[in-house]
Amino acid sequence: MASKKGKILIVDDNAGIRQALKILLPMSFEAVEAIPSPATLVATLERFRPDVVLLDMNFNTSINTGNEGLFWAGEIKKMAPDVEVVLFTAYADIQLAVEGMKRGAFDFIVKPWDNEKLVATLTAARDKARKAMGRDSSASGLRMTGCAERSEASMFWGTSKPMAAIQKTVQKIAPTDATVLITGENGTGKDVLAREIHARSLRSGKPMVAVDAGAITETLFESELFGHVKGAFTDAHTDHAGKFEQADGGTLFLDEIGNIPLHLQAKLLRAIQSRSIVRVGGSQAIPVNIRLICATNMDLEQLIREGRFREDLYYRINTVHIALPALRERREDIVPLAERFIGQFAQKYHRPLTGLDDSAKAVLEGGRWSGNIRELQNVIEKAVILSDSPVILSEAKNLTAKDLQTDPSGSALKAAAGTGTLRAVGEAEEERLVRDAMERSGGNISAAAKRLGVSRPTLYAKLKKYGL
Repeated sequence: MASKKGKILIVDDNAGIRQALKILLPMSFEAVEAIPSPATLVATLERFRPDVVLLDMNFNTSINTGNEGLFWAGEIKKMAPDVEVVLFTAYADIQLAVEGMKRGAFDFIVKPWDNEKLVATLTAARDKARKAMGRDSSASGLRMTGCAERSEASMFWGTSKPMAAIQKTVQKIAPTDATVLITGENGTGKDVLAREIHARSLRSGKPMVAVDAGAITETLFESELFGHVKGAFTDAHTDHAGKFEQADGGTLFLDEIGNIPLHLQAKLLRAIQSRSIVRVGGSQAIPVNIRLICATNMDLEQLIREGRFREDLYYRINTVHIALPALRERREDIVPLAERFIGQFAQKYHRPLTGLDDSAKAVLEGGRWSGNIRELQNVIEKAVILSDSPVILSEAKNLTAKDLQTDPSGSALKAAAGTGTLRAVGEAEEERLVRDAMERSGGNISAAAKRLGVSRPTLYAKLKKYGL
């Protein structure tokens, strides 16, 4: 019998399989841990630091495509490159398992399994991982790559057809320098997609500079984007490099580009066309080498018809157009997204939560989600915090419908959207509306207060109340 060394993490939603493996594998591994879903995978990787992950390919009973397994196999290799992933698959998933090996998985095991073959495969994966890590029997040298932060910020593709099409597009365009326009409702993840494109590009080792174009005041627009020289205006005490220069060699992300006033669009167009800028107060043209990604929740073609957006600028930024779907248009991704957020917030707030019960899943899948992924994230964070599960529990539990405290019909948010004021909703929705108003107004207090129908002092008090 092989010596007992190394750690293995089992990720499988079948309790019987987890129990059977926890009996079998301690004969070959010094530590065995099992979790029912990827919801807490990130936290477990950081805490347990396994050599091998035995990963099931399906965790949602209504979806058996195997794409969840492929996605998480890729995430594990990103987060912990030295960990070996072995896929656990049914007969029908073998082709997908082969695809998983192309993406970095060590091997796959077919259910029902042969004990001898399973142990041989897993110990071979363990030995390869430990050799790569330079471990001895007691060392803990797992090389992580900021997995908590990376998982939170990385793109969740899900299994819906619209997102599958977008993923294929991103795979094609990311290695190029093509200018990209990302559109979609608030909260659909436009900024996350922009970061994903940059991360997959040949410029990934260079900076990505993000600018909320709608939040820059007109008087500071040129200085913020193009920089200024010392003495250009009263407070210009030193030379200042603008966002274009800061992004040189990397990616410039202009968010909310539809909010830029028309008379400033010409200056932006000139910089984009010439790939050079002139600092305010200066005379020398400074070349900049950038990849440009823009985003907006506005209908730019409608703005063009209304004379509020330049047509030539639109075509300059629209080499490739990616329209992100609303969350209600990808309902099969709602529960997997929610479970991902549970993992993140359970780790952040030290709560022993792993997933959702059936009633909670039904509530989430039936929601209107006018605030899209951002609203879902907010609901899950609140539920994790307010869940009745005490931290001292040794057994993890699921969130229930009662924990969620959300309105699946979206009636409260719909009422608020119709009136645009805080007075239209109860206190339970107040924080969410304040957050949304600030985001829609680009951080402009006056604009957000007007949107909410309150005074500036009242809004200041709300911001302080919710720590915003």
